[in-house]
Amino acid sequence: MVSKTAIVLVLVVGLLGMVYQATQLPPPPPQSQSLNESPVSVSSPRIRLSDGRYLAYTEKGVPRNQSYHTIIIVHGFGSSKDMTFLAPQELVQELGLYFLLYDRAGYGESDPNPTRTVKSESNDILQLADQLQIGSKFYLIGVSMGSYPTWSCLKYIPHRLAGVAFIVPVINYQWPSFPENLISVDYRRKIVKWSLCIAKYAPGILHWWATQKWFPSTNVLERNSILFNNRDIEVLKKTKGFQMLTKDRLRDRCVFDILRDDFLVGFGDWEFDPMELSNPFADQNESSVHIWQGYEDKVVPFQLQRYISRKLPWIKHHEVADGGHLIVHYNGLCESVLRALLVPV
Repeated sequence: MVSKTAIVLVLVVGLLGMVYQATQLPPPPPQSQSLNESPVSVSSPRIRLSDGRYLAYTEKGVPRNQSYHTIIIVHGFGSSKDMTFLAPQELVQELGLYFLLYDRAGYGESDPNPTRTVKSESNDILQLADQLQIGSKFYLIGVSMGSYPTWSCLKYIPHRLAGVAFIVPVINYQWPSFPENLISVDYRRKIVKWSLCIAKYAPGILHWWATQKWFPSTNVLERNSILFNNRDIEVLKKTKGFQMLTKDRLRDRCVFDILRDDFLVGFGDWEFDPMELSNPFADQNESSVHIWQGYEDKVVPFQLQRYISRKLPWIKHHEVADGGHLIVHYNGLCESVLRALLVPV
């Protein structure tokens, strides 16, 4: 007769085996290299970086050789170089604006970077600017998760920047300068902390949760009042939403890996504290760094953005009273960002 101890031991071993399997990711599909639907087919122009990776980009606005202002736009989480940036055509022509948008590592038609860091993001931008010969200085606009490459540029290549605008930049709760009494009351901090832990040590569980059919998970990103205010929800009714974050796309191991990697770097340990940076434009009369934040943003707390601007008084803080996290899609916002950045009063 089998003893109770043996039965318990078998059950425990079986349970541990199930837990281990849950932490493991399914193997990636063959030849899967980027978030593009067909990685083998590339339709956008690309540059080759020093480490051999390819970076895809697109150009908008006036021709490069006829521009007065060169602006690189850094897209956010689950987005791409094809993101919407509502710059009025009249303003583009009036100010001679040339826009350069690119797919960050692994997104769209750009190759993934297996050694992605905060610093490598600014290096990608630097090589893009140099290879396309857009000039000794350029403006930079970082949207949401595209803010950590933008902070990286302020840290590592400030001499190449003519001005910077952050639009709803994400907050990293691990920045040392945040006082504990300010971040301890923010429920989002715990969500990020647990998400980082699961993404790092049990990615299989995260992948299962994102793609399972029994409970809502990623679907909450669409028109959900927990994450978006009323104006955001109206925006989502008119846009394609978060296509890369659907269950069908997340089942693709490549898509999941890139998003997970981006999340881990953006919210992980940085080599520097942004709130200890010096003003790279101290010799200019007007501030050339701006933060645009929605007061009703449910993803990024406005209180912490205000704190950053107080710690770094050379950053000009703009707050949209009825704005959520999707203010970049609001009519008139992009024009305001461009005028503040390029035509200071």
